[in-house]
Amino acid sequence: MEVKRDILWRVYLSYILMVIACIAIFGKAVYIQQVEGAKWRSMSDSLHQRIDEIEAERGTIYSEDGQMLSTSIPQFDIFIDFRVAGLREKNGLRFRENIDSLSFHLAQLFKDMSPVEYKRVLQQAYKAQDGYFPLKKKISFTQYDSLRNFPLFKLGRYKSGMIANERTIRLNPYQMLAFRTIGLARDSNKVGLEKTYDAVLKGRNGKQTVRSIAGGIGVPVDDTYLIEPETGKDIVSTIDVFIQDIAEAALMKMMVQNEAENGCAIVLETKTGKVKAIANLGRMANGTYWENLNYAITPSEPGSTFKLATLMALLEDKKVNLNQTLNLENGVWRVAGQTVYDSERHAENIVTVKQAFELSSNVAMAKMAVSHYSNNPQQYLKHLRKMRMDTITGIDLVGERKPVIHRPGSKLYGPTTIPWMSFGYNLAISPLHTAMLYNAIANNGTMMRPYLVSSIKEEGVLLKEIPPVILDTQICSPATLAMLKASLEGVCIAGTAKSLFAGTPYKVAGKTGTALVADGNRGYANKIYQSSFAGYFPADNPQYTCVVVIKNKPFAANFYGASVAGPVFKEIADRLYGTYIKTNKTLIAGTNKKDSTYFKYNGYKADLAYLSEKLQLKIADSTGRADEWTSLNKNTAAAVMQKMPINKNAMPPLKGLGLKDALYLCEEMGLMVLVKGRGRVLDQSILPGQPIAKGQLIQINLN
Repeated sequence: MEVKRDILWRVYLSYILMVIACIAIFGKAVYIQQVEGAKWRSMSDSLHQRIDEIEAERGTIYSEDGQMLSTSIPQFDIFIDFRVAGLREKNGLRFRENIDSLSFHLAQLFKDMSPVEYKRVLQQAYKAQDGYFPLKKKISFTQYDSLRNFPLFKLGRYKSGMIANERTIRLNPYQMLAFRTIGLARDSNKVGLEKTYDAVLKGRNGKQTVRSIAGGIGVPVDDTYLIEPETGKDIVSTIDVFIQDIAEAALMKMMVQNEAENGCAIVLETKTGKVKAIANLGRMANGTYWENLNYAITPSEPGSTFKLATLMALLEDKKVNLNQTLNLENGVWRVAGQTVYDSERHAENIVTVKQAFELSSNVAMAKMAVSHYSNNPQQYLKHLRKMRMDTITGIDLVGERKPVIHRPGSKLYGPTTIPWMSFGYNLAISPLHTAMLYNAIANNGTMMRPYLVSSIKEEGVLLKEIPPVILDTQICSPATLAMLKASLEGVCIAGTAKSLFAGTPYKVAGKTGTALVADGNRGYANKIYQSSFAGYFPADNPQYTCVVVIKNKPFAANFYGASVAGPVFKEIADRLYGTYIKTNKTLIAGTNKKDSTYFKYNGYKADLAYLSEKLQLKIADSTGRADEWTSLNKNTAAAVMQKMPINKNAMPPLKGLGLKDALYLCEEMGLMVLVKGRGRVLDQSILPGQPIAKGQLIQINLN
């Protein structure tokens, strides 16, 4: 019995101790939840907070005539924190008073649910005290601007619980227009100007404390930044939207008509080397065309447009003169075991050098090159080096590929290299190289570096102007230059392009080109021709240089440079001549633009009066002498200065004020001010006319 009693005593004691332990644990849990709940929830929230990098707004790329070519636009994710005191106080009176009108406006704006459905969803989230209820994602600034003026939301974040999470997306307003040159701004795939000037455009990212919610989404804890993001700078390109549109439309028309594989058109401003247009089109799998690659900076065999370089070398070395005669050999000539062919038979076999160039004879160029340079190829290559045919052009565009020029000693150099090179084969240069060379002839021998960006700005203020760059003041002698100009004009008067420019009211100097190009492993079997035309206009006072290169489909019926690339050149030249040159108009950005006739500025009366006087702006003052704060407005009539009454017990309108004036007004009323942005006041967290109290916080956003 003693043993049994001893065992039972121990069992009962253990049981009692376990019960006491369970009661203690339960009591502690209740204490933690009810008494220390706020403390631990706060700690939990802090553990879910993190510091996120806030991407800076990327700078805008403008055309030279002031149009946006690539810009960033804001998108907003909207959340509601149903836990804020402003929604819960007085048993949710504010929420109940505004839920019907808010639901109605949301249904009207987004048109995805009825007002009844919106009300039901919002009431459920309110009842659940959802801290970050996702109302709407990826809305535009226009929608956001409407949203924040809706019932309840217009009372501000701390009374409505509305949280706006902003992000930016990149937009090309003109879509395909110069798309490849302007480029993309994706993190892993930047090209074009977006990549070249990425360091200038991207600005400096900021940092902000955010709280993680479902799905890992970070919602800002408050509206302040640990580090304010710094907006990127803007760049002004040399592209002119009007010229770009003309070039692209003309190129597209021929590409579709001839079912071509790809093509490009380049327009340079002769005196400066500015790229006014650069159109690139490639045929997609579905038969449409898109700016998929930058063919303008991709080397290929140029064909007969390169004969200008050969003729320049021969004339500069005084190996030939334009009146010297030679035999075209009926368009067929054997050299080093290979045969050189002219694209067509000629009526005359004995012609002058100038006539041979005008007729685009391969035989003539090959015979002269072999006769004068086969024993001294370095002399010929030296001229190509001076013309910068063996190096990149230096255009401010990432991705330009180096030309291919075979030299003695390389495994691809042989006895046929020089003769074939003389008429544009056995080498590879980009269409931009051709444009740079022809532009130098048009510019009286001065070779300019082609470039795409003329200035860098920040909020409209010029930070850096990028001037034209001279690569060579004189690429050849004046005598050679005169003969080259005469030869190029002769092509358009009596040569391969005479029918193209017959009756044109302005002179054109240029050269046609037709090159048989290889098609991968199939070689030349598919008979793919590259058609080109390079030239400048008006020939007697060159304003623009234009190069068009089109790669045709296999076995194309129409493939000659004069009938494929030539019409594109002519359409561009005709439009530019009729729009600008004939009417003596200039293309200087902003020259013919007028300032808006409407403006509105708010501010201290003395400051606005001083500025008006300095700007010699006539104003009608209707404020009287006692008013300090005024509004200066101008619509179609004269500028008028009007009263801007200030009520010390109500929030004044701050929109349009400079930061100095806005701070003065707010601090005079005893308000605490949080400033976001730079410039003039765009909006304010306390709406005009609302009652204010001393020590109240107001956020003002600047533009």
